[in-house]
Formats: sequence, C-alpha cells, structure tokens
Amino acid sequence: MSEPQVVMTKVFVSGLTVQAQIGVYRHEIGRVQPLVVDVELDVPTGGAERLADTLNYETILQAAQAVAGEGHIALVESFAERLARACLRDARVTRARVRVEKPLALAPHAVGAGVEITLVR
Repeated sequence: MSEPQVVMTKVFVSGLTVQAQIGVYRHEIGRVQPLVVDVELDVPTGGAERLADTLNYETILQAAQAVAGEGHIALVESFAERLARACLRDARVTRARVRVEKPLALAPHAVGAGVEITLVR
C-alpha cells in the first residue's frame, strides 16, 4: 500500500463573535450587531512541524474583523463571501467554507438565522 501524496488538513475556527454593521432594514442601518462565524479551510499540511507549515488561526480572526471593519454590509451572504475570499488569499487554502449566523435576526422566535457558503480554488 502506498503512502498518501498530500495530507489535507481542515483548519477551523468556530463560534467566533464579530460585531458588524449589517442588515437591510431601517432599524439595522447605523447599528452594530453580533455575528457568529464558523470558518473551515482546507490546507495541505503534509509534514507540518512548525506554525509556518500551516495556517495560523489568528489570520481567520483578523480577516473576519477586517471584513466587519469595512463599514455597513447589507447581506450576511456578502459578509460570508468577502471572508471566504480573504481566506483564499493564502495560496495554500484550496477550499473555504464560511457560515455566518445573525443571532438577533429572528429573535425571540429563533436562536439564529444565516448562511453558509463554500468557495473552492
């Protein structure tokens, strides 16, 4: 039996809370509200022994905060796609799955509502 050629690792951050100006309704304009973000990235990491050999979780946090800092975003779909594209800027990332939940969207009737997108290189 031959050895695998590429080791693919899922690097993930789950339950990341980001404050963002987001929404299409009048009561959401100019208001910051929480988003709960899950990110999963496929990264080839065969032989990883050092942090430089893989993807640092902090880059995901920084990317989410940067997207939130860009100003008002109308749709969670836009936030999710911008974050996924930011993650794909690292050439090692082959797939980015981003789930964005807006906990206040349907409160008190639902715990949250949101979207999940996947971008593949």
